[in-house]
Amino acid sequence: MSVNAVTHLNFRGDAREALTFYQSVFGGDMVAVTYEEAGNVEDPSEADQVMWGQVAAGNGFRVMAYDVPSRTPWNQGENAFFLSLRGETAEEITGYWRKLSEGATVLQPLAPAGWAPLYGMLKDRFGITWVLDVAGEYNAP
Repeated sequence: MSVNAVTHLNFRGDAREALTFYQSVFGGDMVAVTYEEAGNVEDPSEADQVMWGQVAAGNGFRVMAYDVPSRTPWNQGENAFFLSLRGETAEEITGYWRKLSEGATVLQPLAPAGWAPLYGMLKDRFGITWVLDVAGEYNAP
């Protein structure tokens, strides 16, 4: 028996746009169920917002998201979490970096690091901080 941990991102009205963007970066299938489709509309202005959404790609990438309803407190916070993406090759990680960095703020340029052949950090256009690196053996000093 096994389990999978999947990052679940919370937005305020941007979940569909974010999921669409992540699908454009990683490929795979996107599902977005609105509050209306789920029969859970409490505020008519939020009927088309995402109650549950997911992008699942054959390469193992998974992310879930939804739009926090206005009746529920929500604060994006500051450094509440990072989404870490580890790959096996520089080509793979560089490709994802190029796509994710569109409209992003680069916090640490993608470059070799003491603990990884390639490492970088950015905050994407939706305010999500991504840490990307190539998995490598750590050689402590």
